[in-house]
Amino acid sequence: MLNGFKDFILRGNIISMAIGLAVGAAFTAVVTGFSTAFITPLIGLATGSVGDFSSAQFSVEGAIFPYGKFLAAAIAFLITAAVLYFGVVVPMAKVQSRFTKAEEKVDTKAALRDCPRCYTEIPAIASRCAHCTSEVTPDPEALATAGLPAQR
Repeated sequence: MLNGFKDFILRGNIISMAIGLAVGAAFTAVVTGFSTAFITPLIGLATGSVGDFSSAQFSVEGAIFPYGKFLAAAIAFLITAAVLYFGVVVPMAKVQSRFTKAEEKVDTKAALRDCPRCYTEIPAIASRCAHCTSEVTPDPEALATAGLPAQR
């Protein structure tokens, strides 16, 4: 029973996830610090309040609503999401698209056309109809897509 648990813990996925969580927590702290130190005061200056607006609040019948803390957290979230999207997701999508294009296989039988003699569907790369056995000229575009040489 403990060997199974040890194997589960020592798998690469669990270790990678733990490292990702630790790096993510550190990254969140950096982004929150940046947002609190620079972005929030700049927004406070732009909106007319003096510097930091994270302490802004209003009250209704004695209940205090600290909306400034929410705005500071929302700004930190937006900065984190933007950095992760443009710094991780977009580059990873480009890398994955390079590898998937190279591994993409073409189904040579998927492209169909009609036989000019008997009008049944045949593969576009076929040089003879399977139904009437007449010779047909293969489609040059289908041959190029399949990576086959042009026939004469």
